[in-house]
Amino acid sequence: MAFNLASISTGAGLRPPRIILLGVEKIGKSTFAAGANSPIVIPIKGEEGVDALNVPQFPTCHSLSDVASCFSTLRGEKHEFGTIVIDSASALEPLVWADTCAQYKTDSIEKVGGGYGKGYTEAIYRWRAITDWLDTLRVERNMASILIGHVKVKRFDDPAGDSYDQYQFDINDKAANLLYRWADVILFANTKVVVKKEDTGFNKTHARGVDISGGARFLYTQKRPAHPGGGRGAFGRLPYELPLSWESFMDAVAGAIP
Repeated sequence: MAFNLASISTGAGLRPPRIILLGVEKIGKSTFAAGANSPIVIPIKGEEGVDALNVPQFPTCHSLSDVASCFSTLRGEKHEFGTIVIDSASALEPLVWADTCAQYKTDSIEKVGGGYGKGYTEAIYRWRAITDWLDTLRVERNMASILIGHVKVKRFDDPAGDSYDQYQFDINDKAANLLYRWADVILFANTKVVVKKEDTGFNKTHARGVDISGGARFLYTQKRPAHPGGGRGAFGRLPYELPLSWESFMDAVAGAIP
């Protein structure tokens, strides 16, 4: 490609999105992804979220080389799939670690390179290879991608204020930060819960969460203290709360495009 004045382009365009979809357990993350444009699922060992869904899927991947084989097939063979779904990134992390450990001939990511967190740094090269594959399929085959992820509750020490608990991506922080930077939009799925305190006597109270959504499930598109979120371009102009469905999400995206 020639990088000269003739190669300069202007104007905004909406390319196939790179989506990270996080959420609490059994909320419907796989169902949401199955509604995407012509999806093909790459199921990872330990995940059964798509088993009950009528959606095309590769055989379950038990190693990082299996995942790479799926990418190679989608790049090299003729197909009509429009969206790659990895279910899930949380289950993929142990395969990334196993591949890293195999290179360094050790049995623990904590021992790679002599320890001191070097294993997690080495694992980043494999995560970056995964995002490079997804970007290649985006450019060459016009495919969107959805990385499903589980969440954990972890205390966050805010340097500008008080500490608080929040939902975080259930993978190593270095990998999470890489994927957050790579994604065009980060989505979070949950119900609506309020905390009610009940008097149990003897000047003690018991707090319990109460679902006030009546079984409804929601998609949150913007970051809040309790959960991640956010996007660039049109994805950064979405309403904060949407029904948890692919149709509602795409309607909101269409409304956010200038």
